[in-house]
Amino acid sequence: MTIENLKYRFDGGKPTQGVTTIVGVLGSGNLEVMVEPAALGGACEIEVSTAAQGFGKTWQAVMKDFFARHRVGDIRISVNDAGATPAIVSLRLDQAIETYKGKGK
Repeated sequence: MTIENLKYRFDGGKPTQGVTTIVGVLGSGNLEVMVEPAALGGACEIEVSTAAQGFGKTWQAVMKDFFARHRVGDIRISVNDAGATPAIVSLRLDQAIETYKGKGK
């Protein structure tokens, strides 16, 4: 099985405090998301590892939507995908960022 690695960077986010967080389960049709603090000058970096090849534009649209809704910065997000749909990806990203911010309080 070949894994595709995709990387995205969004600048201009608001520095977001928190503690390294992992949500989700890496299993069939699901994914795991890790959010960790990173000194990125207000940027948000996202790396996706997926076995589903050829969906870069879909992943880009989902990540762009996530950043537009949350405007987070100084974080690095790692996504390990096992075939999740875009709706599940969005749900898991929202869950991860809310958990991350909650741990930083």
